[in-house]
Amino acid sequence: MNTVISRRALLLAVGSMPLAGLAQQSRKVPVEVWKDPSCGCCKDWVKHLEQNGFSVTMNDTGNNQVRAQLGIPQNLGSCHTAVVGGYAIEGHVPAREIQRLLKEKPAAIGLSVPGMPVGGPGMDAPSYNGRRDPYDVLLVLKGGGVRTYASYNKA
Repeated sequence: MNTVISRRALLLAVGSMPLAGLAQQSRKVPVEVWKDPSCGCCKDWVKHLEQNGFSVTMNDTGNNQVRAQLGIPQNLGSCHTAVVGGYAIEGHVPAREIQRLLKEKPAAIGLSVPGMPVGGPGMDAPSYNGRRDPYDVLLVLKGGGVRTYASYNKA
């Protein structure tokens, strides 16, 4: 009798494996990205997000209009803009900081890495020969202020 129960348990476990995979996929955090269709570093940043538990939808329509609509000042701009969990994400923000933002839920517009610092996610291709420029991830506050949320590669 125990053998039959063990077989049933095994069959149920094996049969539910595909469902476990679907459950894991559904836990991925959705992100929508706006970028220029020819931008390679944007595609690399999207890969970084996907490797870190995000499910990304891309819009190859440019990002200037969306950035303005979300309230990210022009001087904090970069080559792509995203929305996740109600927050704006501008530029090459590491997935770790987005995950932290979603956990902490500060009263803010979102995060920005202005420009395109070499060494950040998506700007770390082999063609940069391991170069890593220092940069800050900025928390963009409602009302236009900013504060440093995280610093990378600082001596």
